[in-house]
Amino acid sequence: MTSDSTLAFAIDGSARISGRFTLRSGAVATEYFDKYRFESDPGLLSRVAAALGPLVPAGTELLAGLELGGVPIATALSLHTGIPAVFVRKEAKRYGTERLAEGADIDGRQLLVVEDVVTSGGQIAMSVGDLRERGLR
Repeated sequence: MTSDSTLAFAIDGSARISGRFTLRSGAVATEYFDKYRFESDPGLLSRVAAALGPLVPAGTELLAGLELGGVPIATALSLHTGIPAVFVRKEAKRYGTERLAEGADIDGRQLLVVEDVVTSGGQIAMSVGDLRERGLR
């Protein structure tokens, strides 16, 4: 078994749970992927970051973790690669700094958007649009 397969099995074993779950759509499922179970496991999250590290494009200046699930992955990837992370809210704060992305300044910087689980990509598209309005590349 390859290390990728071993990691996939470890994630599956950690995050797939059985029971009765009402999904966002209203549908009911008997299995559920609870991403926070692998994201909160330091050993497993470190293995995920190590596997993602080689996939980070050259020239990436910041890792942009999307709220909420992308934040732990971006943080772990930052620790693994040495690339600073920023944490992207679903909408900018309406007080204080009124920032969308917390951490380093993103203006004109090359960001890699990090998300945990992608279904339709809708939230990623909205977040990237909001970030571009603020000067990201």
